[in-house]
Amino acid sequence: MHYTYGTRGTCSRQIDFDIDSDGRLHDVSFLGGCNGNLKGIGKLCEDMDARLIATKLEGTRCGMKNTSCPDQLAKAIRQALDD
Repeated sequence: MHYTYGTRGTCSRQIDFDIDSDGRLHDVSFLGGCNGNLKGIGKLCEDMDARLIATKLEGTRCGMKNTSCPDQLAKAIRQALDD
């Protein structure tokens, strides 16, 4: 299933991703933010267990911010899995 998540508190504005019937992530992409780093995160997450990725990325901070693009991805995954 495809999901779109509007981020809060980060340079990126939106995260798009798919979670398949086995709970694996696919096609993670960010709108805005640090292009190269976020493309790298997308590639690292490809075909990985969504719950595992959320657990690993949750709580990551960017500088003095209370969140980051990886943390926002974790929140997006958790929301998608809870729906």
